[in-house]
Amino acid sequence: MEKEVAHYIQQKSLLPQQAKVLVALSGGADSVALLRVLLALGYRCEAAHCNFLLRGEESDRDEAFVRDLCDELHVPLHVVRFDTFKEAQRKHISIEMAARELRYTWFEQLREGLDCCAIAVAHHRDDSVETFLLNLLRGTGIAGLQGIRAKNGYVVRPLLCVDRQEIEEYLKRIGQDYVTDSTNLEDEYLRNKIRLNLLPMMQGIVPNAKESVLKTAGHLSEAYDVYCHAMGEAVRRICRDGRTISIPLLLKEPSPKAVLFEILHPLGFNAAQVGDIYRSLDGQPGKFFLASGWRVIKDRESLLLEPVTEGLPPSLDMEEREYTPDFVISRTSDIACLDADRLSLPLALRRWEHGDVFVPFGMTGKKKVSDYLTDRKFSLSQKECLWVLCSGNDIVWLVGERLDNRFRITSSTRRILIVTCKNK
Repeated sequence: MEKEVAHYIQQKSLLPQQAKVLVALSGGADSVALLRVLLALGYRCEAAHCNFLLRGEESDRDEAFVRDLCDELHVPLHVVRFDTFKEAQRKHISIEMAARELRYTWFEQLREGLDCCAIAVAHHRDDSVETFLLNLLRGTGIAGLQGIRAKNGYVVRPLLCVDRQEIEEYLKRIGQDYVTDSTNLEDEYLRNKIRLNLLPMMQGIVPNAKESVLKTAGHLSEAYDVYCHAMGEAVRRICRDGRTISIPLLLKEPSPKAVLFEILHPLGFNAAQVGDIYRSLDGQPGKFFLASGWRVIKDRESLLLEPVTEGLPPSLDMEEREYTPDFVISRTSDIACLDADRLSLPLALRRWEHGDVFVPFGMTGKKKVSDYLTDRKFSLSQKECLWVLCSGNDIVWLVGERLDNRFRITSSTRRILIVTCKNK
């Protein structure tokens, strides 16, 4: 098995020779085999063990086992204990997801601190088959049907060239013990049901079922590279600035819904939400869709992507002074020069509301703020960001946009108030 793994590492360019590697060591057969093989191949290894405190005495047993093993092999060991259940509750995610986030975040911190070239994890060929079937049953795009990749950033998987049986036979041959996670023998979780029930049934029907699945995953991995290139070109064509998707250009693509999914899925939108957004493309503007931290707004001929923020009010500086004939009135949109004697202080800052009216600078009649913004072709996002400065019940300034004509400076003005918006 050592020769097979060495060839695979070289073929996939996973690790430089004699490199320093951080090995994820659970104590199970696969991780123990990974450590023993890498040591045999001449790599300098440090081990990392996570105790997730989920299996009581069994978790402590695993920790004790890896400590003894690393002492025996003279391998530096790093151990951390996580309150995984509490973390899952805090983030409102599954135990499995919480454990994954905790361990990979810690692994990367360790890797950087120890100056290791990679994090070696012990996924093997059977894991890749199970992942393919798991994603297939859950419903996934082409990205989820590649099995497990040999390399993902600093994470490498040298054992993907061997299966569970080969690993156990290797450990038996070298006389190496390991521990067994009892939860792997229960079919409570979907992955375990696939491992314990579905795969044996498939092997009974088609003896080389696992090899066929892996071959299909390999073909799809190659197809995915082509798919990613084509999608990247499509995104560049329709998404001009990374935040604005042109609807007419999107609809010209051979598979517009797929392109939309590739743009929105990384932002947290699931397939059902993307379907709803796609069906809204020929609808009225103004509708919006929310995911975790992002919003998609249906505008006239665009979809606008924006992060969801708290919408803090603008920061305003105010300076009062005597008006003199040589004063030059600012024409920039972030400065308002007002007749101070026409104002009722203190001024109030608030968001604009439907029903608000003002007299736009240069005009004499009142106009609804909503109509003014529509005439100016403000997007829904821009409308939501607009604040107004008020004197009593009267709007004196659409902040950063336009003054109210009733509060402008005239030849009879004696005192002026200069209002500067610092974070328009």
